[in-house]
Amino acid sequence: MPIEEEMKEIGENAQKAAFILKNVDSTKKNNALLRMADDLEKKAEEIVESNKKDLENAKVNNLEQAKIDRLVLNPEKIHKIAQGLRDIAALPDPINEIISKWRRPNGMDICLVRVPLGVIGIIYESRPNVTADAAGLCLKAGNAIVLRGGSEAINSNVIIADILHDAAVKEGLPKNCIQIIRDTNREYVGAMLKLKDYIDVIIPRGGEELIQRVIQNSMVPTIETGIGIVSLFVNHDADLEMAEKIIINSKCSYPAVCNALDKLLVHEQIKDSFIHSIVRSLRNNGVEVRGCRITQELVPDVIPATEEDWGAEYLSLKICLRVVKDIDEAITIITKYDSKHTESILTKSKVDSEKFLYEVDAAAVYVNAATRLTDGGVFGLGAEIGISTQKLHARGPMGVNQLTSTKYIIHGSGQIRE
Repeated sequence: MPIEEEMKEIGENAQKAAFILKNVDSTKKNNALLRMADDLEKKAEEIVESNKKDLENAKVNNLEQAKIDRLVLNPEKIHKIAQGLRDIAALPDPINEIISKWRRPNGMDICLVRVPLGVIGIIYESRPNVTADAAGLCLKAGNAIVLRGGSEAINSNVIIADILHDAAVKEGLPKNCIQIIRDTNREYVGAMLKLKDYIDVIIPRGGEELIQRVIQNSMVPTIETGIGIVSLFVNHDADLEMAEKIIINSKCSYPAVCNALDKLLVHEQIKDSFIHSIVRSLRNNGVEVRGCRITQELVPDVIPATEEDWGAEYLSLKICLRVVKDIDEAITIITKYDSKHTESILTKSKVDSEKFLYEVDAAAVYVNAATRLTDGGVFGLGAEIGISTQKLHARGPMGVNQLTSTKYIIHGSGQIRE
C-alpha cells in the first residue's frame, strides 16, 4: 500500500476512535490507564529485550551518548513509566469541566467547557518513555493518538505501544485509540504532516532539527515543544552554599535533558568568592567548564567560551560561565541567547526576584530552585507530553488540561438576534 494511503487509513481509524473516546466516562478511562501500567510491569522483560536491540543498533550507528542515555530501559525505568500512568489515572478528568458560565440579559445561559482536541499526532526521538506518557495523557483527555517515534527506539516504542493498546481495548476503549507507525522511513513523517483532515494537532518532541522540520512543513496545526537553552543567575546576595547545590543538581542530575543547565551567570560582586569554588565543584562532578574573559582571568585553565557557547544546548556535562555586572545584564543575555524554556535566579532580594520573574520571558521562571524541576510529574500533572515554549494554546509542561480545547454550550428559550 502506498505510504499516503496507509497514513490516510491510520488517520481514519484514529478519527473513529476519537469519536467514541470523547464520550467515554472517567472510570473506564482510569481503569484502562491502570491496566496499561500493570501490563507494562508484567511484560518488563519483553520490553527490556526489545530495548536491547535498539541499544545494539545505537552502538553500531555511533549514536551520541546523550541519546543513548535517553534510550535505555530497565525494570526501574519501566516501573517509573508505569507509575506515571497511575498518576495520570489519579488526576481529575478534564473533559466536560465547566470553566465558566454566565447568563446574558436576554436570559440565554452560556457555559464554556473543556472538550478533547480529537486526534493528536506525536513525532518524537529517542525517548521510549514518551510512548507511554503521551498515550496516557491523550487517552485521559479523551483523544486518540498517532505515534511516530524515532528509528533509534523503534523496537522499544512498538512493543510499548502494542502493550498499551491491547490493555486499553481490554478495558473497553475503542480499537485504534493508540496507533504507532511501525516503519522508520522518513516519508511517513511527511505524509503524517499532510493529514489535516484527520489529525487535529501534531506535537513534535525532540531536537531543533526535528522541531523545525515539523513546523515548516506541517499542514496540521502544531504545538511547539522547544529545545532548552537554560540559564541560572547567581545574584550578589545569594546563599552560596545553597547555590552550589542547586547548580550541581541543575547541571549534573541528568545532563541529557532539556531542563538541564547550560549557562551560569554570576554577579561580579561575588566573582572572587564564588567562581573558584563553583568551578572546582563542577569539575569534581565531571563537568567541562567554559568561561568568559573574566572567568578565565580568575581560573586560567578554563576553556574560552565562544559566541556559539552562549546559545548552546549542551545535553551533556558541559557548561559556560559568565560574569555579569548586574541583574539587568543577566536578563539581557538570557533574552538574547536562550530558548524561553526555563530560567532561574538565586537571590535573597524580593525586589530582584520579582524583577527577574516578570521581565524574563520563559515558560518556567524560578527563584531559588533548580532548573531540573521543570517537568510535568514534578508540577503535579502526572506526566507531560512535552514542554511547550510557544505562547499559543499551551506553554510549559503539557498535561491533560493542555490536551483539550473548549466549546460554548448555550441554553436558550426562544431567543433570536435583534
